[in-house]
Amino acid sequence: MNVFVIGSGNTPLAQEAFHLSGMVPDALLPFPLLGQPEAIERLGLVSYDIDFDDVSLDVREYTRAVLQRVCADTRSVAWAAFEGSFHYDELLTDEVAHQVYGSCMTGAEPVVEWDAEALRGDEWRHRIAEARAALDALLSGSDIRSGKSRTD
Repeated sequence: MNVFVIGSGNTPLAQEAFHLSGMVPDALLPFPLLGQPEAIERLGLVSYDIDFDDVSLDVREYTRAVLQRVCADTRSVAWAAFEGSFHYDELLTDEVAHQVYGSCMTGAEPVVEWDAEALRGDEWRHRIAEARAALDALLSGSDIRSGKSRTD
């Protein structure tokens, strides 16, 4: 599982923060991404590679819990996506929406989808567009939920 979070700084959470929903990952590799554009660097971007050896586990609830956890303590936007889907120019865009299987923003409940057909549907693209709008607001210094500037 690959989880990205913008807005929580560049210091990863401790491994214990990922002991969620009665599950403990077999491996957790957190790292700040390199080459961050200035707007992102000031907020921080951390990627978490979370692995479970038991591939029969149903990790849907765990994914929700992780997204909620990484967005819990600061204004941030997080998403879970398939490996190889990350590129700074396409963060949460329509082009990669079908490769994103979960998202969360501060103050909202995480959404997670595992069905490949649903990931290619209009409803899912709309949900990812909402996450992108929240990311744009975060990057511009606006309130994630209202779109208003923090100085309004």
